[in-house]
Amino acid sequence: MRESTLVSAIVEALRAAPGLVVRKRHGTAWGVAGDPDLTGCYRGRHFELEVKTPAGALTRLQEARLAEWSRAGAITAVVRSVGEALAAL
Repeated sequence: MRESTLVSAIVEALRAAPGLVVRKRHGTAWGVAGDPDLTGCYRGRHFELEVKTPAGALTRLQEARLAEWSRAGAITAVVRSVGEALAAL
């Protein structure tokens, strides 16, 4: 499965959950390199999710960005399936 297909499936599942807002980050000139794919809020808690295929690996920059968000108090996770995304929250 391609990462983009997995991201779409995760976003669809998360949007169905009551009390949850999720947004897909798109790489633009105004974005921050390495920021996680998905950002949002669930029942008052900010989250950042990096989506990877089962074979996908994080870059050092992605690891650093997740750690930065975690230190700031966000829920952070690397997710490889819809089930993992739901469990992370």
